[in-house]
Formats: sequence, C-alpha cells, structure tokens
Amino acid sequence: MIYILAVFLPPLGLLLNGQPFAALFNLVLLAVSVVLTVLTIFTLPVLMLLPSAHAVISIYMTRENRRHREIVEAIERHGPPPPGWRP
Repeated sequence: MIYILAVFLPPLGLLLNGQPFAALFNLVLLAVSVVLTVLTIFTLPVLMLLPSAHAVISIYMTRENRRHREIVEAIERHGPPPPGWRP
C-alpha cells in the first residue's frame, strides 16, 4: 500500500514511511520536474517519473535496512543459528 502511495503521491509516501528529509527533497524534486516539464512544453514528461522512482527506491531501502537491523538484533540477543541451519 505504501508503494502505491509512493508512486502517486511521492512526498506523502515518504513522510508516512518516517523519512521527513527525503520527503522534503522529493517535494523539491517534484516541483523542479513540473517546472521543467512545463517549460519544455511537455516534451520531457519522463521527468515526472523521477520523484516516484526516488520515493519507491528510498522506501524499499529503508525497509530493507529495518529488516536487516531486526535480524542483527535477534542474532545478538539469541546467539548465532546452529551449524548447518539454512533459512
């Protein structure tokens, strides 16, 4: 659900994911993309995809970092897995 929001409303998706500075940067990126798209008389509409791509990639990376941190904390708390164990 957060990824759908990130595609259609990138700054809001980042803000709801707990990334206020990335949301602010994305808002500036969105404004620049809109201005450049309008100034080039809509010959570069691909610029409008940049804020959405930034939001999706940023949300994915943040979630992966959180997941990695949880695994590391679990290993530190409970010790390493037994020998020969595979996930």
